[in-house]
Amino acid sequence: MNPLPKADQPLPHFVSAAPFDAHSVMRLTPEQEKAALASQWQLMWLKFKRHKLALWSGWFLIAVYFVAMFCEIFAPYGSQTRNTDFVRAPPQAVHLFHEGSFVGPFVYGYRQKLDVDTLRRNYEIDTAQVHRIRFFCHGEPYKFWGLFEASWRLICPAEDGVLFLMGTDRVGRDIFSRILYGARISLTIGILGVSVSFILGVVIGGLAGYYGGLFDTVTQRIIEVVQSLPHIPLWMALASIMPASWSPLLVYLGITVILGLMDWTGLARAVRSKLLSLREEDYVMAAQLMGAKTPRIVGRHLIPGFMSHLIAKATIAIPGMILGETALSFLGLGLRPPITSWGVMLNEAQNINVVALYPWLMLPAVPVILIIIAFNFLGDGLRDAADPYR
Repeated sequence: MNPLPKADQPLPHFVSAAPFDAHSVMRLTPEQEKAALASQWQLMWLKFKRHKLALWSGWFLIAVYFVAMFCEIFAPYGSQTRNTDFVRAPPQAVHLFHEGSFVGPFVYGYRQKLDVDTLRRNYEIDTAQVHRIRFFCHGEPYKFWGLFEASWRLICPAEDGVLFLMGTDRVGRDIFSRILYGARISLTIGILGVSVSFILGVVIGGLAGYYGGLFDTVTQRIIEVVQSLPHIPLWMALASIMPASWSPLLVYLGITVILGLMDWTGLARAVRSKLLSLREEDYVMAAQLMGAKTPRIVGRHLIPGFMSHLIAKATIAIPGMILGETALSFLGLGLRPPITSWGVMLNEAQNINVVALYPWLMLPAVPVILIIIAFNFLGDGLRDAADPYR
């Protein structure tokens, strides 16, 4: 046993003077060290990458929006190009081999036969007609984004052939090309509509939750009235009052505003309820005592506290906007020709007899389903990644 030190002697200590080595003590793996030194956005990205469905959905949506942005290049035909010799022609399958020889991507031509009894055109595959698909070619001229003339396309039909990967409609327009053109309208309506509802919901709900009092009471009564109205009849009423003389651009903007005005109430209530609890926190009081203005307190201190909910709400609201536009256009009250959207295309498939005879007219519903599923997966992944308690 060591004797006690005398009064004039310094007390012994057992602290090592060597530099502290965190790796030898904590034994951090490279992944743990990366997470320990990461910023908030880097932590969100690391957690988001673990959600494989959300990650692949995000890449899928990026690819879809890229194609929609440059749809004139990816589409083999224009959105209004009519092939009157091939009305309601069935889809053509892509082949690589012809009679045992490798030819490359090609489609077989059609052989038409008119049914005298029903006056219906029947199409049969003619294996004698081999139409090779051209890539990186000059095809039908178009006006890119309405700004300048161009003719360069990624894919083109054969010089003397046709290419209808998803068939044609009642006037001979290529459905595949129209789906690509319609993606630009339907997808941007979702983004713009959510932007309108997001701004209204965050601003109105944030002010109601932060100030409370009479403003909060009036806001809640307005929200209750709006939420009590059935959405589809109200959409139809608002869409029907738009003048028929409006240009397609004004109709497009009008539908976007209508969809945004109908979807802000749920987000406003969520923001309000969250701010009612967060405004009592100590850091809010500290910010007020330091002289911070209300917009700064709400924008820099309160809203980031529930950003995960806002992200999830926005990503889930986008497919709702797309469905709203599709429903209105399907009923003939939304966008109208010559605008091409998925809802406008599905408007032609209202007759069950037409769908039974020409089922490929329902193909515009496929991208709608895929986009909605992808946005839902992406929203789940972003919500989990932004949640600090996961």
